[in-house]
Amino acid sequence: MRWPALLCLLLPVACGSSSGDDILSVNLLPAGLTEALFGTGEPEGEWESTPAEPADGEPALRLSLGSRRGVAVLLQEEGERRLWRTPGGVAVATDGARVVATAGLRQVLAATRFDGTDLLARLPELGEGQWRATRVVDLMRSASDPTRMRFGVRLDCRMTVTPAAVEDTLLVTETCRGGATFTSQFWADARSYAVFRSEQWVGDDLPPLVVEVIATRPPVEIIPLPR
Repeated sequence: MRWPALLCLLLPVACGSSSGDDILSVNLLPAGLTEALFGTGEPEGEWESTPAEPADGEPALRLSLGSRRGVAVLLQEEGERRLWRTPGGVAVATDGARVVATAGLRQVLAATRFDGTDLLARLPELGEGQWRATRVVDLMRSASDPTRMRFGVRLDCRMTVTPAAVEDTLLVTETCRGGATFTSQFWADARSYAVFRSEQWVGDDLPPLVVEVIATRPPVEIIPLPR
């Protein structure tokens, strides 16, 4: 299944005329997207006062935005690209550990494009040190007011990987400037390089989105056949 087809699970009206791999790289989020997700009355998702835990073994993320909390379960995946959604309608699309699109927030991260490969995906080969990268994002308000949309926001970022205070943990600090200025942080297992917690920028005038991995799919057990 191709990635645009995965987004159709969340964004049904976006799939009528889209083609190819343009869903996460388009310059304009399709009109009617928020209405399709949340109805015409209130486009923002609702946060649970007491988020319910997922079923045992079910892949899920714990999301925090300021004082608001929610648990997002996995809807669909293709490789490292995944779609997650809370019962209240807050949704995130991730590529690896990176949140690349959101829905149900006051401001929506509509698209993310990288100049080359996302450095987060290269942690095993990069190891500790400092690197620079560029990415471009599209932002829009959940009310879909064209005057409040920002397309092609260029971000020049510096990523630093150092040992964290916790043993066997790496801290990835990403400082970006350009169309927006912010710092995101990622905590990864120093042995597997798997990111288990992050605080990510997802738009102007919003606190960092805290993403914590609650559960992932267990590794497939390989049983050798007798010779």
